[in-house]
Amino acid sequence: MVIRRVLAPRIDFGALRRELGLPEEFPAAAQREADATSAAPPRPAADRTDVPFVTVDPAGSRDLDQAMHLARRPGGGFRVSYAIADVAAHVRPGGALEEETWRRGQTVYLPDGTVPLHPETLSEGAASLLPDVDRAAVVWTVDLDGDGATVGVALERALVRSRAKLDYVGVQAAADAGRLPDPIALLPEIGALLTARGLRRGAINLPLPEQDVEADGDGWRLVLRGPVPMEEHNAQISLLTGMAAADIMLAGGIGLLRTMPAPKPEAVARLRAAAAPLGVHWPDGVGPGGVIAGLDPSQPRAAAFVDQAAELMRGAAYTAFDGAPPEQREHGGVAAAYAHVTAPLRRLADRYATEVCLALHEGRTVPDWARAALPRLPEVMATTDRAASAASRGAIELAEAVLLEHRVGETFDAAVLDVDAAPDGKARPGRRPGGTVALDDPPVRARCLGELPLGERVRVRLVTADPAARTVAFELA
Repeated sequence: MVIRRVLAPRIDFGALRRELGLPEEFPAAAQREADATSAAPPRPAADRTDVPFVTVDPAGSRDLDQAMHLARRPGGGFRVSYAIADVAAHVRPGGALEEETWRRGQTVYLPDGTVPLHPETLSEGAASLLPDVDRAAVVWTVDLDGDGATVGVALERALVRSRAKLDYVGVQAAADAGRLPDPIALLPEIGALLTARGLRRGAINLPLPEQDVEADGDGWRLVLRGPVPMEEHNAQISLLTGMAAADIMLAGGIGLLRTMPAPKPEAVARLRAAAAPLGVHWPDGVGPGGVIAGLDPSQPRAAAFVDQAAELMRGAAYTAFDGAPPEQREHGGVAAAYAHVTAPLRRLADRYATEVCLALHEGRTVPDWARAALPRLPEVMATTDRAASAASRGAIELAEAVLLEHRVGETFDAAVLDVDAAPDGKARPGRRPGGTVALDDPPVRARCLGELPLGERVRVRLVTADPAARTVAFELA
C-alpha cells in the first residue's frame, strides 16, 4: 500500500554508482556465456509444466526467482509447491560468468536501474520464471499438516511453466474481493498459520514502512509504503522453504546458513521498558514478536516502538559449515535454523546452498565446485550486503536532500522515532540531544536536534539540505 508520494526533480545517481565502485557492463566472455545458455536453455528431464504455478512480485519486476502453487492434501493439510529459478543450470562452474557473479555478489537496486548479478539475458530472460514459457527450476514440495507444521519435504530439478505474473497490490485487491486465483487461493490461510507458528517459536517481524525512489517522467517520486498482508503471507512461503533447506543441510553435515543471534536479554529488557511510556501494552508471557504483531506502525507511538525493536535484530551473517554443525545455527528473527535458497537470480549464496540441498536430498556427494565455494561465501556476501545497503540508503538520502534543498528554514510536522541514548538508556555525555524524526509530508526520515519526546508528534525546522553531501537535518521548532 502506497502511503505517500512526493515529486522530486531529475536526479543523477551516477556519482553514487562511482563512489561505491559498482560494476557496469559484464565482461565480454561472461556475456557470451550468458547469451549461449539463453539461446539453448537447459531442459531438465522431470516435467512439471502441468502444475499451474504463478509468480507474485513487485509490479515492475522481471527477475522472477519464485513461482508457487498451493493445494489441499487429501486427508487434510496443505501442499506447497515452490519453483525456484535454476540458475546453477545456466552458470558453468569455473567459467567467466561464474567469476563475474562472485565479483558482484548480489543485485544492487538503484532508482535509475539495477546492477544485476547476472546479465539481463538471464536475469530477466532465459532464467527468469516469466509467464507462458518453459523454464528450468528447482521445485520444492513442502507438505504441511492442518496446523501448518512441516510433515514432508522433497525437491527436484524440473521444467515448469508459470501461468501468470501477479503483483502484490493486485493480489491484495483480489484477496480483499475474495477472488484470488486458484494457485494461490490458500495463501491467506497458509500464511496466517505459518505466521502464528513463527510467533509461538519467538519469531520477530518488523513491519517497517519502506522508503523508495521511483522514476516519474522527467522527475522522481519519493515513496513511502507499508507491506500489504498478502506480501507478508508470500514471505512466509519463502521462510518455510528456507527453514526446510537449513534442516536438510544440518542433517547432512554441510551447508550455508543465514544466522543471527537471538535477541539479548538486556535489549529485550530495554524494549519492554520503552513499551509503557509509548502506550504499548506488553502482556505477560508474550514475546517481542507477539507484541509487535499487534501494533499499527502507521501510528507514531507504535512506529517508535518498532524502531526501538530494530535493536533486537543485530548480527545477521552467513555461516558455512562442513562436518560438525556451527555453534550459531539459528536465525534470531526466524527463531529457527534458516537458509537463503529462494532468490538465486539476485543472491550468489542461494545458487550454492540450493546445489548442496539437491545433492543431500538425492543421496549424492555434494559437487566439489559447490563444496569449495561454501567457506568463501560469507565474506563475499557480507561485503556486497554492505554495498547494496549503501546504494539503497544513499539513493534515498540524495533524493531527500534534492527534494528539500530549497526549503531550508521551513517547519514540518513529524513523529519522533528514536532518541539518542547510550546503551544504558541514559543521555550521552558531551553530545547535543537529538534523535530521528519521520516527516509527514514529504516522507523523509532524518536526524533532528533538540529534546525530543519519543513517540510524540512535534514541529521541526529544516536546517540543512545538502545534495552534495546527501545530508538532511532538522531542529526542534
